[in-house]
Amino acid sequence: MLEPSILLPAAINGLTMGAVYALIALGLTLIYGVLHIINFAHGSLLMAALYGVFFLYKLLGVDPYAAMAVLVPAGFVAGYALQRSVIGAIKPGRDQNVLLITLGVSIVLDNLAVYFFSGDTQTIDTRYSLEMVNLGVALVSLPRLIGLGAALVFTAALWLLISSTDLGRAIRAVAKEPHGARLVGIDVDHIFAMSFGIGTACLGAAACLLLPMFYVSPHVGQVFVLIAFTVVVLGGMGSFTGALIGGLLIGVTESLGGLIFGESAGQLAIFLIFIAVLLFRPTGLFGSRLS
Repeated sequence: MLEPSILLPAAINGLTMGAVYALIALGLTLIYGVLHIINFAHGSLLMAALYGVFFLYKLLGVDPYAAMAVLVPAGFVAGYALQRSVIGAIKPGRDQNVLLITLGVSIVLDNLAVYFFSGDTQTIDTRYSLEMVNLGVALVSLPRLIGLGAALVFTAALWLLISSTDLGRAIRAVAKEPHGARLVGIDVDHIFAMSFGIGTACLGAAACLLLPMFYVSPHVGQVFVLIAFTVVVLGGMGSFTGALIGGLLIGVTESLGGLIFGESAGQLAIFLIFIAVLLFRPTGLFGSRLS
């Protein structure tokens, strides 16, 4: 039996990583909650954002956290354009075509990354990459701690956007009844694209938080998209609260499972949770739309 002095630091580190998982899943759950599509390109868009952070640092010396000022707007523009020009061009009711389109975008992005950047794993070495913070009960990596705080701030900001602004009210109206929203004058196609853009902007923020403590490669997005789907299913499709709590739970499960049973078993525990939720509570912990 492991001592609390070992388990507690592992749980805290799991929370810090889980917050970033939640931020990645927030974009996915927003896109599903409004457009009602599964975005298979989500992981590849995260990979593209990670390369953006990497080259801004290597070529221009831009700090990864400062790169948010570039990557978040760039992610929004890319997501908005992708939805309006490609995904939005699919006729309504053709959900299988939308799935194939997002899968095709993922394959194209992954292969372009292999062609231009090779399959090598890339990392960056900032002055704070290995810095630790003593919380009294545990030593926590500074980038992980920053990731936790920033992810919570972004989650709160997104919740306020959806709950307290005209855009948020329009998004909730379109998510609940797009035909009724169109009848009262809401530009539904614009709201679809805005939602996709905001979801992709979350990936730009997540990439800036991830790279100081992780790596980038052409297939790194697949690592996170599987976890993001698990978080969304666990928390409830379309639920912001569920995405946050689900991400934190998955982070702690991965950390403690890896500590107790080994790293591979920690990853296995995530997918066992995924299967259990599908079997016993398919709506997730907080299954609702944009809550």
